Amino acid sequence: MRVHLVDGTFELFRAHFAPRPPKLVRGVDLKATAGLVGSMLALLDEKAEAVTHLAIAFDNPIVSFRNDLFDGYKSDEGVPPTLRAQFDFAEEAMRALGIVVWSMDRWEADDALATAATVLARDPAVEQVRILSPDKDLGQVVSGDRVVMLDRIRRKYYDEAAVRLARGVGPASIPDFLGLVGDTSDGIPGLPGFGAKSAAALLSRYETIEAIPDDAARWDVKVTGAPRLAATLAENREAALLYKKLATLVRDVPIDTSLETLRFKGIPKTQFEALQEHLETKFRPTRFAS
Repeated sequence: MRVHLVDGTFELFRAHFAPRPPKLVRGVDLKATAGLVGSMLALLDEKAEAVTHLAIAFDNPIVSFRNDLFDGYKSDEGVPPTLRAQFDFAEEAMRALGIVVWSMDRWEADDALATAATVLARDPAVEQVRILSPDKDLGQVVSGDRVVMLDRIRRKYYDEAAVRLARGVGPASIPDFLGLVGDTSDGIPGLPGFGAKSAAALLSRYETIEAIPDDAARWDVKVTGAPRLAATLAENREAALLYKKLATLVRDVPIDTSLETLRFKGIPKTQFEALQEHLETKFRPTRFAS
C-alpha cells in the first residue's frame, strides 16, 4: 500500500494566493479553505494516486522551537490576516473530509511529515510513502523510491536519484546544503557567497559542513572562489551549523502514525454537508463513508 502525507500549510497558502477571486461568505474571505477542500477532494478522486491511507499536517501557529534558536526564523509575521484567520477552520475542514490532521505548534508540519515518513518506511506493509509538498527541506527524508516527494503544482516526482539531480547532493546532505545556501522561505540566511553550485560541489565530496576543511588548499574538489568561500566558512562555521540545525527535521514527533489511524474510511456525510453549508460551496465528492 501507499501512504500519502500532505503538507497542509503549503496547500493552504497555495489556495490563498491562487489567481482566483476571494470567496466571501457572510463578509469573510474563505478562499484558502475552500481551495484546500477542493484540492484534497481532487487528490482523493485521483485514480493514479489511489489514496487508501492519508494524513495532513499544519503549522498552527507558524512558530516552533526553532524560533527560540534563531530570531530571524519564519513566523506568523507577515501572514495576511484573512489567511491567518482560517488556520483553525482549515483543520476542521480536513477532519470533515475524514482526513487525519496533525496540528503542530512546538514542532513544525514538516517535522510531523518527516516523523511519519521515517516510521512508516520501516513498516513492511507499506510499499511507498508519498510526501505531497515541493518544500526542499523535505528532500532529506527521501529514501530510494520508498519515501518520495510529489510536487503537485509542477507535476514532479522526486525519488532519491531525482533529489541528487536537482540539488547536487544526496538526501542526508540537504540540511548542510541549506545551512550553506540558506532557505528564504524559512528565514535561514545561509553564508554570504555560497550558491547552489559551490555548496553542492563541496558537499558531494565532504557530505557535511563539519567535514569541510577550513583551508581551501586542502579542498580536493574544484570550487570557483575557493579561498574566499573557505575564509567565509572558517569565520562563520558556528552560524552555518546553527542554520543546518534549523534545517534538520525532527523525526520523533509524538503523533499517531499507525496504519489503522491513517486508513481513509471515507468522507463523513453529515460533517461534509455542514462544511459545504459553511463554505456556501457545492463540491462533488465520490468517496463517502459507508
